[in-house]
Amino acid sequence: MSALSAVYGGVARVRRSWYERRPQSRVRLARPVVSVGNLVVGGSGKTPVVAALAATLSRLGYRPAILSRGYGRTTRSHDVVVVSDGARALVPVEASGDEPQMLARELTGVPIVVAADRARAGQVAIERFDATVLILDDGFQHLRLERTLDLLVLSWADLSEKVLPAGRLREPPGAARSADAVLAYGGAAEAERIAAAVHVSRAFTVTTRHLPLRSVRQPAPVARVGARVAGVTGIARPERFFDALRRQRFDVVREFTFPDHHWFTAADLESIERHARQRGAEAIVTTSKDAVRVERHLTDAMLPWSVLPLEVFIEPAAGFESWLRQTL
Repeated sequence: MSALSAVYGGVARVRRSWYERRPQSRVRLARPVVSVGNLVVGGSGKTPVVAALAATLSRLGYRPAILSRGYGRTTRSHDVVVVSDGARALVPVEASGDEPQMLARELTGVPIVVAADRARAGQVAIERFDATVLILDDGFQHLRLERTLDLLVLSWADLSEKVLPAGRLREPPGAARSADAVLAYGGAAEAERIAAAVHVSRAFTVTTRHLPLRSVRQPAPVARVGARVAGVTGIARPERFFDALRRQRFDVVREFTFPDHHWFTAADLESIERHARQRGAEAIVTTSKDAVRVERHLTDAMLPWSVLPLEVFIEPAAGFESWLRQTL
């Protein structure tokens, strides 16, 4: 595994170096592109940062659009798929992927376009929606498309990971120095420490806030604080979700974990329901990302299913917004 990781890391270094030495090989769009990415496979908290960035740009008077590859789609298309026109989701989760679908439902006024070729997706966003800035979701390794800013969501734990397949790193940690800024969950001191370790001069902090539960299927009730609940998730780092539930003062009587981007089946939900009831659960709680893959199998006879929404903020807000304005 170590030998394979060495080969994988070497290929990643050569690929990045090739694009950096040949900027003319990159596709340049007619609007600024802001990439939000990471170094690891899953679990970095990148998607909430994309949502926060889109909200910030909208507040500053820009017309952002999000470009995604739509990872995990079950309905494959070689065409560009418009997931949202900024008013509503236009396609089901099977055609969009879970993260674009989640963003389409949570963001208003922000078109979301999916394609394997994100340069084509960006062109559609410009022509159809007159987007004035494009957000490249999970774009740090998408080197073919030129970007105005590279934002890297990074944690201290990421720097001690091994490169695929022995670990979770998509590239060696040295690739981080290509970023324009590091975004780190936690405090300002932690963000500065991480940025210094990877030789990036600018760092911002990502802070989180959990909102009250909301029902997966309206108008079903949601669990009261302190209720006995079962937690269900198919994300890369499920312990974060279960810890958050307990911090919100829910009594988590059973934890159900599935692989990241897991496509839930009716049989999965029947099993979850049966075991949750055996533990005396009053309700089942999942993440916003999982909810879009769960809802198609829910029935009125089941326990109430709720979502624990997560909102993030990039701080210091004034400094981040000023830097965005100057650069864009």
